[in-house]
Amino acid sequence: MISLLILAVTAVASSRAVFAFFHDPEGPNLIVVIGLAAFIYLLCLVFYLSNAVRMLTSLRRLLFAIFIQIIGAIGFYLIMR
Repeated sequence: MISLLILAVTAVASSRAVFAFFHDPEGPNLIVVIGLAAFIYLLCLVFYLSNAVRMLTSLRRLLFAIFIQIIGAIGFYLIMR
């Protein structure tokens, strides 16, 4: 349960980081940041709950899911740039 909360917080942080690199004078829209955070969270949740990753220990599985979030955020930044 705590690991899912950690994944949600890191999804919001990585989504906010994506939009922080864009030079928008008004700043990022909160709805867009939350939408991207939800998409990043669902993306990592698929990997976190899959059977292939379940064989890892809980800490390694959490770190793998955070790594997937970071890679996904970098990918979204490169696509939207």
